[in-house]
Amino acid sequence: MMTSKERLLSALHRRKPDRLPVSVHQWQPYHLDTYLGGISDLEAFAQFGMDAQIQYFESMGQFWLVDADCTKASTREWQDEVTIVSNDPDKRIAHHTIQTPKGSLTYKTAGDRKTTWITEYLIKRDEDLELVRKYMPVPSLDLEPIVGLYDRVGDAGILRGFVWGDQAGPWQHACCLADINDLILKCFDQPDWVHELLGALLEKKLRFVEAMKGAKFDLVETGGGASSSTVISPKLHEEFCLPYDRKIHDALHDEGFLVTYHTCGGTKGIEEHIVANNCDVSETLAPPSVGGNQEPWDYAAKIDGRIGMIGGVDQFNVVTDGSPELIRQTVERLFQTVGARGGYICCMSDHFFDTAPEKLQAFADAVQECVY
Repeated sequence: MMTSKERLLSALHRRKPDRLPVSVHQWQPYHLDTYLGGISDLEAFAQFGMDAQIQYFESMGQFWLVDADCTKASTREWQDEVTIVSNDPDKRIAHHTIQTPKGSLTYKTAGDRKTTWITEYLIKRDEDLELVRKYMPVPSLDLEPIVGLYDRVGDAGILRGFVWGDQAGPWQHACCLADINDLILKCFDQPDWVHELLGALLEKKLRFVEAMKGAKFDLVETGGGASSSTVISPKLHEEFCLPYDRKIHDALHDEGFLVTYHTCGGTKGIEEHIVANNCDVSETLAPPSVGGNQEPWDYAAKIDGRIGMIGGVDQFNVVTDGSPELIRQTVERLFQTVGARGGYICCMSDHFFDTAPEKLQAFADAVQECVY
């Protein structure tokens, strides 16, 4: 019998483990506190008999974390000054002003106990790009805490990391700095400006990848939902995502990391772009019932075993609201159609918040019955 780490790594390398791995995409603090008595994510995986995917967040810069309102990096030339308008945990509001030697920038966020969202974007004028390029800092990465967390995870699962930025991919990060509607129009009206922004973010991300050298990550996540074909066309993805993603993935491979590319499920029409960006794994395979645009088995047929896959289970309609029988039927179909040849981690497609523990146990039990 394999350990959870062996099982997950076997699937990530497109092999058949002893059974289908079962996991979730990041255990959120809201669920741990509300339904599981405040235990840790590692303890939660163990409680349900799942294979742990533990995410390391420190210094990665993701804007959607519940503590993201006050955790942005500042340097002498990039002073991020935050005013907390509301610290109500159910209605957090933060206004940021960034001072640079050549001018100031502003952005605003709001949030609740589950997540954070952007209410005013940082880049509002074309000339703001130059301030971002010249002064936005790339944080350092302390490897010692990563080693400590890797050792705590042990054989219970894998440790995952990100590439720094509000989102890991350059296009996806750009869509957190500027309104995505404006960016899409600029792809047609000012494509050189968009490439300039993406190039600036790519350069910073490649610097961060260099700082990741020696980090004990089993898997590094890149991409983000804004590259999904539910958001942009395959043609835009090919021009404004693929070449930048490929460079990041090549750099990560040079440092010895496995790479998973996140698209939030919108994969129809970009299957070959995902393969071509040189990732090792594609996630989260969200089905149409939860916002994707093709079924996981249709996507798997087009990918044809060329990369691994993670996800596929509708966390709301199937696990949270569905019956144990629906959960079992969904898992069995995914096992037969997506995971039959190996290379697949059966996982809920994205974050869940108000899922009863007994439903999670039904999900875990169903997957554990899928033996190769």
